[in-house]
Amino acid sequence: AAPGMAPARQVLCLCVFLCVPLARSQPIRYSVAEESESGSVVAHVAQDVGLEPAQLGAREARLVSEDSSQYFRLERSTGRLAVRDRIDREELCGQALTCT
Repeated sequence: AAPGMAPARQVLCLCVFLCVPLARSQPIRYSVAEESESGSVVAHVAQDVGLEPAQLGAREARLVSEDSSQYFRLERSTGRLAVRDRIDREELCGQALTCT
């Protein structure tokens, strides 16, 4: 953890898997700070995987979660991954030290 930042402040770690050329065969991991506001940009996914934003739409990129919760939105027109709604760590993970 960064100096002065308690480990519990990191709320969510998410992995992005896209069908891209062999240049990027490993998942990309992003972390989101607790209580990030709705609309906060997490990453520029298209840029991170070496694609133009329009290619995300052409490849039908989408977010999939293990349950029906959608904490993020993928803006296919810009390639940005953003927080959909403010994330409450206690609601999501209770008192667990790590929250993934």
